[in-house]
Amino acid sequence: MSGLGKWRLKNQMLIDNAISNIIGLLVVGLISQRNVSPPTPAALKVGSFVDCVYLPLIFIVIGWATYRYEQPIRRCLDALLEGRSPAEADLTSARRKLLNEPFVLMGMSLGAWLLAAVIYPFVFHLVVPGEISLYRVVLQTLLVGLITVIVAFFRLERSLQKRLAPRLFPDGGLYATPGTLPIRIRTRMLALCCAVNLIPFIAIATMNWGAGYSTEPPEVVLALLRSTIYLNTALFIALGLATTLLVSSNLTRPLEEIIRVLKTIRGGRLDRKVRVRTGDEIGYAGDVINEMTEGLREREHMRRSLALAREIQQSLLPVHAPVFESLDVAGRSLYCDQTGGDYFDYFPCGDHGRERTALVVGDVSGHGIPAALLMATARAFLRLRASLSGDIARVMDDVNRQLSRDVESSGQFMTLFLLMVDPDRQSLSWVRAGHEPAIFYDPACDAFRSLDGKGIALGLDASWRYEVNTLDGLCPGQILLLGTDGIWEARDPAGRMFGKKALYDIIRDRAAHGAEDILEAVLAELARFQEGAAPEDDITLVVAKPK
Repeated sequence: MSGLGKWRLKNQMLIDNAISNIIGLLVVGLISQRNVSPPTPAALKVGSFVDCVYLPLIFIVIGWATYRYEQPIRRCLDALLEGRSPAEADLTSARRKLLNEPFVLMGMSLGAWLLAAVIYPFVFHLVVPGEISLYRVVLQTLLVGLITVIVAFFRLERSLQKRLAPRLFPDGGLYATPGTLPIRIRTRMLALCCAVNLIPFIAIATMNWGAGYSTEPPEVVLALLRSTIYLNTALFIALGLATTLLVSSNLTRPLEEIIRVLKTIRGGRLDRKVRVRTGDEIGYAGDVINEMTEGLREREHMRRSLALAREIQQSLLPVHAPVFESLDVAGRSLYCDQTGGDYFDYFPCGDHGRERTALVVGDVSGHGIPAALLMATARAFLRLRASLSGDIARVMDDVNRQLSRDVESSGQFMTLFLLMVDPDRQSLSWVRAGHEPAIFYDPACDAFRSLDGKGIALGLDASWRYEVNTLDGLCPGQILLLGTDGIWEARDPAGRMFGKKALYDIIRDRAAHGAEDILEAVLAELARFQEGAAPEDDITLVVAKPK
């Protein structure tokens, strides 16, 4: 920015206030030129003398007071124009003073013309008594002040919006600035009403007052009155149009900005912000839209993060069931959130030439990211420990000890069921860590059995020692089912629970099918039962059949 541009920016409000006073003087001067009762030469001479003394003096006083008032604003503008960050105390004071400045300058101008409404009649009364109507002088002086205040109101607001607010309020927040007199929409409408109604009324009252004191013949007075009415009408129509254009511009410009930003948001772009330049209801709406956009941007970022977390977590679960020589397996996890705490796995555990297969199902307390992190941690611990020597009870002991250290202050825990299938010995061995018992079904005798056992959830007590439970007589065609309570505790829209009986019926009906068919049948019946309702809990199921 050039030196002239910087000077103009810092003195913008002072310049606008001076222009507003000059406009007030010019408008009243034009009205006075066609007055039906013009002042005498002596009165004109006295008036010119008072103008030459009073007007420069009062403009100097207003300019000096404005300059003193604007000191914090000027310091902040100097810092910003030089690329420095202003002091926080200066910035707070400057923002408050800037928003109050239109009212302060209008108050000073109105006070100056109220004082003139006393001084001018007093001087006329002393120097040229009877030469001019003192009431008319008072009304004309008040008219100058009123026109000045109205013009200043809209000019100062326009400069504040267009030039100064973007500098001191780059992120908006005008509405929330404490200790200020905000320019509301209602205030603008009242000012516009005053400009197009009150000012013409006072001008007509002044003209009528002068007509009553005219010494000219009635036909001359009527002719002058007619031409004066035409002049005043044209003048005030022009003033009303100019004021209306200022008001509409000050209102439509921020509204157009809001509409542009909303269109970009509708198009999916969240990188645009409303440039808030007003402290009225429109400015407040702009601040709210910016906050909403920021929230949407954070939400979109969170959604993408959750999608990535879901993708990573899903990669930790088996995508396809491995092919085991003696076992047919299938598994699936369905999360009620983007991520979840349910876990299933199956992997071979060879030992001294024997083929054994480990089946695992777990359920972390809670949902979402914290549960997913604990699930991933438990998976890593379990897979690492299972690759070392020791029976499955010692595997569970070591996993529990590590998890207890990690979650001791968080209150989280994880239930787990670890089942080892040994087809060579036709046996099962399992450790239950607070999880729902696995289901064992023998089609030959149509009998269901729960694979129970003692054991608390992982992460509650690092000193707990788990026990191995066994079952012999494993035969081809028997069915093993490991799941989480999200299956049998699922509810339909009427609140009825799915229950284990429905699960048993599906297993019995599909006993001759493969593990994948049984899995799909359970999930399909569960979806039909819920009638499209969103699940309230994660659902995990593993089905295995010895070959």
